[in-house]
Amino acid sequence: MEWRKSYLDLILVPLALFFPMLYHVWLWRKVRSRPHETIIGINSAGRRLWVVAMIKDNEKKNILAVQSIRNALMGSTLMGTTSILLCSGLAAVISSTYSVKKPLFNDTVFGAHGEFMISLKYVTLLLFFLFAFLCYSLSIRFLNQVNFLINVTASALSGLDAPAGLSQDYVCDLLEKGFALNTVGNRLFYAALPLLLWIFGPVLAFLCSLIMVPILYNLDVVCVGGKGGSNPVGKAEKTMPV
Repeated sequence: MEWRKSYLDLILVPLALFFPMLYHVWLWRKVRSRPHETIIGINSAGRRLWVVAMIKDNEKKNILAVQSIRNALMGSTLMGTTSILLCSGLAAVISSTYSVKKPLFNDTVFGAHGEFMISLKYVTLLLFFLFAFLCYSLSIRFLNQVNFLINVTASALSGLDAPAGLSQDYVCDLLEKGFALNTVGNRLFYAALPLLLWIFGPVLAFLCSLIMVPILYNLDVVCVGGKGGSNPVGKAEKTMPV
């Protein structure tokens, strides 16, 4: 039975990370090639249309634009705060004595129970939450810039005093970068769930990963109706940065 103490971790945990990674590589290629068949692509095209509408009728919709960006900022701020709080908690657990962490692993069914493996599990979780916090922080940065530029009128953007490169497309690109980073932060959160279950054994981490992939597929992919799968967002669709 000694093989269960280490080889299951070496086999099942990399597989638990590989399957979601492979799925997101496939999703990224689909968003780049056929974005109108994914939630990410359709939402991105809709946001571009929204930016154009807000700038075009800025005098009537400026408050709506600011409130909408503020709601997105609140979501990224909440998730970023949660990430850094989890990082602080994990750092406290890592710095604690082994006797405090050991009871969590006495009932582990399979997998290694050594001090090195315990530290590896917590450090891996810590890295995932740190990268998620970084993505949310950058998302807030881009959304804050959009919050200012969204109230610039179309005439001002096309005027002689406007700096080179400042246009509606630039504002759309900033908004897309903000939401793309928010999406990456969310996916890092999802990827941390199997790692969290890894604390109680590699089998749970592997099963969680297998269950999570079809759930994400049903949330990400849209079945487009009509002959030939017509694009519901038309010409507003552009290449997404995700």
